[in-house]
Amino acid sequence: QVQLVESGGGLVQPGGSLRLSCAVSGITFSSYAMSWYRQAPGKERELVASIASSGGSRNYADSVKGRFTISRDNSKNTVYLQMNSLKPEDTAVYYCNTYSWGKNYWGQGTQVTVSS
Repeated sequence: QVQLVESGGGLVQPGGSLRLSCAVSGITFSSYAMSWYRQAPGKERELVASIASSGGSRNYADSVKGRFTISRDNSKNTVYLQMNSLKPEDTAVYYCNTYSWGKNYWGQGTQVTVSS
């Protein structure tokens, strides 16, 4: 069974930082690309960042480029999202994602709220 378990969300002031983690089980983690998505109330779920299985290729949404960093530790079966210089517009539920054998797999989501 594929499971993605997220942690690290919370309340932070504008300009602050958070590091999200996603622990993955049920797949050969090092063989799969991973992604972070987010969804704010009333908005579609959007792709925030993605990383190749090896970690050698990374992509970011324009809205977070230069502020967020996606990384992975294949020895720990974990993908991370380091979020710096957070803005109120970053407020959303953040989801970890992978795709395997015709299915999308998602974490439970972790709430990130950026507010003073």
